[in-house]
Amino acid sequence: MSTLKVNAISNVAGTGSPNITEQAKAWVNFNGTGTVAIRGSFNVSSITDNGTGDYTVNFTTAMTDANYAVVSSAARNHATNPMLCAPRGNASTYSTSAVRLSALSDGGATEDSPIVGISIFS
Repeated sequence: MSTLKVNAISNVAGTGSPNITEQAKAWVNFNGTGTVAIRGSFNVSSITDNGTGDYTVNFTTAMTDANYAVVSSAARNHATNPMLCAPRGNASTYSTSAVRLSALSDGGATEDSPIVGISIFS
């Protein structure tokens, strides 16, 4: 493994620092059915399956605080009705080390999803 050491990083124009606040701090695409499995990720160490349609996304490196934005999606095995994937419960759902979310059917019941995607912005 190589180590990159620099004194400064600048934008392409050389006029200032690159804006890293607009980048996702974490993201994951995972299979939420059966044995939960991560397909691809950045800054996500694991997924905890808390039960039907109830997942916790665990971060590799903690967020600076719990005031981050969550963008999430879920898909079904069939195309009859859409699913909703959203942070679960209240503000305690967000912590610096993880976020808990639910995949919900159009009727509001939790349901396992074969494709769950989540991005974190801070």
